[in-house]
Amino acid sequence: MKDKKNIRDRIRSAKRKKLLSVDEYVNGIRSGDRMVLGRAITLVESMNDDHQALANEIIGKCLPFAGQSFRLGITGVPGVGKSTFIESLGMHVLGQGRKLAVLAIDPTSNISKGSILGDKTRMQQLSTAGNAFIRPSPAGATLGGVARKTREVMTLCEAAGFNTVFVETVGVGQSETAVHSMTDFFLLLLLPGGGDELQGIKRGIVEMADLIAVNKSDTAPELAKQAKQAYKNAVHLFPAKESGWTVGTVLCSALENKGISEIWDLLLEYYSFSKGNGFFDRKRGEQLRYWLEETINDGLKGMFFKQKGMKEKYEEIERQIVSGKMTPFVGAQSLLEYFSKPD
Repeated sequence: MKDKKNIRDRIRSAKRKKLLSVDEYVNGIRSGDRMVLGRAITLVESMNDDHQALANEIIGKCLPFAGQSFRLGITGVPGVGKSTFIESLGMHVLGQGRKLAVLAIDPTSNISKGSILGDKTRMQQLSTAGNAFIRPSPAGATLGGVARKTREVMTLCEAAGFNTVFVETVGVGQSETAVHSMTDFFLLLLLPGGGDELQGIKRGIVEMADLIAVNKSDTAPELAKQAKQAYKNAVHLFPAKESGWTVGTVLCSALENKGISEIWDLLLEYYSFSKGNGFFDRKRGEQLRYWLEETINDGLKGMFFKQKGMKEKYEEIERQIVSGKMTPFVGAQSLLEYFSKPD
């Protein structure tokens, strides 16, 4: 009996792995078929050249139906309660009749593939909601590759009818910049604790924020108020936003669902404001140019290391640089000349 079950499972698995045609993927995505959407995303994440070619065709046909969502980037300090906040805001968004996709960018772990896998077990309401779709980030060796795949996944989700997209930064360092480069609004979550906490936050991250929310304000109300004022004072030290938007600081408690509706109202206010002055569409255009350049850079780097003999040449140059016989600049020039020489 057990053998028969194993055979059935293998047959089902084989059927699931069978590739569909481009039109079957596109039609499935457009009709809201989550299984087809998931399989298309798997193609996007695949390193297989054939899968990548198929994924590019699917994305190309989905592109006319994408771009109509509101994209929110969310970042925050460790322990700020991002998963609780995402669930609270996400459930509020669903209550407004919207469809929500939650994505993540995390190049740091090939094992866990980002905290959002764990978050799915914590965000029990959101992960089982009919109009919500949660997808962990595709783990990868480089931030650029992970971010590019996340952006392509966003295109597929938008084509599937998800008109609100949360992109969470899970890793640290440059992941905030990557999230900022593909979203319309950037939300920074901080904890109560006053201005001292700003010492541990990169200036660039604060500058990118369109809104600062002090979460867990219920745990220490007075500290939360002090923190809000400190962050408000700090924001005034930065240059004015190109959008003309005034960065706000608010208090919230995702656990108690306080301040969540006010945050969503601010997001909608920003959408109307930036649409009205033309910044929204201008920023989207700048982001597309940015990703064109990034994709070219990633492609050139891939071609560079795939060239015949490059691995050996690179290791040889690397040894000379480490031993002090050659500077990194001369070594790089030598490798580029090797790369550009005719076969």
